[in-house]
Amino acid sequence: MPLSVIHNLTSLAGIVAIAAAAVAVIGLLVALSLAIRLRRVRSDQLLVLGDHREDLVAHAARLQGQVEALHQYVEDMAGALQDRMDTVEVRLDRSIAHRALVHYDAWGEMSGHQSTSIALLDETGSGVVLSSIHHRDQARLYAKQVTDGSSEHELSPEENEAIRLALGRAGDRAQRA
Repeated sequence: MPLSVIHNLTSLAGIVAIAAAAVAVIGLLVALSLAIRLRRVRSDQLLVLGDHREDLVAHAARLQGQVEALHQYVEDMAGALQDRMDTVEVRLDRSIAHRALVHYDAWGEMSGHQSTSIALLDETGSGVVLSSIHHRDQARLYAKQVTDGSSEHELSPEENEAIRLALGRAGDRAQRA
């Protein structure tokens, strides 16, 4: 290389040219970095916004409307479920919730406690008590309505015990001699 070309780079004009080239390279690198960042932001924006051509404010407003609609739907469903639960709870209170079975010997014989009384009661203590009285050559079945733990008809001691056991008012005996 000629010495004059190197001499021109050491002159003031050469130094300014080298500095301008360095600034241009740095500017080019910054522009390239910003272009890569902008591409990432646009791809992230595409993920958030989808194919809609709207700005972030319009997108946020649309999302807010969808969230409010979803909230209203959830509130409506919660109200419907509460109504359904209230109906189910009323029906459950009327179903058999308490029961007890008492075996006994109705005739005082040594027949192995073949007679039984069973109480089938709901949560309020209402329902029915069934008694099956067995003898050697016959069997009889009696049914008596129970309201709030008592009956209009006279109950046998075994039927009363079945009701007490069903409602948890007596010990854990399930069989009586």
